[in-house]
Amino acid sequence: MAFKKQWLLYLLAFVLLAGCKDKKKPSLSGDEKVEVDDFIEFFQPLSLPCLFGDTILLKKPKDSLLISNKVFAQFIPDSVLGKVFGKNGKPKIYSLGRAEAPGNETYLFVRTQTSDKKAVFLLCFDKKNKFLASMPVLRPDQLSNTMQSFVMDKRLTLTKTVQRKNKDGSTSEGKDVYVLNADAGQFTLIMTEALEDKVTELINPIDTLTRKHKFAADYGPGKMNLVSIRDGRKPDRLDFFIHFEKNNGECIGELKGEAMLKSSNTAEYRENGDPCVLTFTFTSSSVSLKELNCGSRRGLNCSFDGSYSRRKWVKPAAAKDSKKTVAGKKGK
Repeated sequence: MAFKKQWLLYLLAFVLLAGCKDKKKPSLSGDEKVEVDDFIEFFQPLSLPCLFGDTILLKKPKDSLLISNKVFAQFIPDSVLGKVFGKNGKPKIYSLGRAEAPGNETYLFVRTQTSDKKAVFLLCFDKKNKFLASMPVLRPDQLSNTMQSFVMDKRLTLTKTVQRKNKDGSTSEGKDVYVLNADAGQFTLIMTEALEDKVTELINPIDTLTRKHKFAADYGPGKMNLVSIRDGRKPDRLDFFIHFEKNNGECIGELKGEAMLKSSNTAEYRENGDPCVLTFTFTSSSVSLKELNCGSRRGLNCSFDGSYSRRKWVKPAAAKDSKKTVAGKKGK
């Protein structure tokens, strides 16, 4: 009888262990509701310090790391992703990993992307696993000579770094350092090392496009302040590139895109998923800009708003030299 009782205990223990082993973790890629503990544990632990570079956004993400928008919205406010992808933006979301402060906050890194935008976000949950704060830590710019990275050290200090390769072969570096302000529910900037400005001439990426439209021209004073307008892909479109530096270079803004003509003298930049709206008002000698929700494209203490005078177009010298050469050949 004692042997039989012992055998039954072993059998019961085996069944319990098997049940625990076979228990499947809930999927985060579907639409079902999940618990916050399961959401957090879905992220693989990271050893500190941990570093992410913008090259991570060039790699194809694993499908096993996918988190559906419906599951993500159970724990994270819509406004978090809306800062980058707009109010109705629905990017694909992938887990990158988690870091923990024992007995305190938990930090989650997520990769987000649509067909034309990519970003890495840092999410913070308090010790009761309630959402506390967030910030975008990596957002690729349109500059080919810059590299971005982000590191969290063992003290949970967050450092965003931008490196720029200059024309003379040197490298400039700028840093922003943040810490969590739990009481305020946000990350606070505690130190800035400005990116040393060695750029003395701005490269206009649309300069070679045609300029037959009556508003196609360059506007603005100085080498580092430019509103460039070129012919669009359709008669009612205009390509544009804007770069400005205000407050002695402390505030920089840049935007490149396509604007649609709304009237005989106005055009508007507005794209799905982008909260930024920019209105162009033209005269024969200037263009005025008026922005709405374009804070992600510029510094905090300046805006695209302003009036810019039209520059006189000077034909490239190379064209004149070419004519002289042809004439010289005919003379021979």
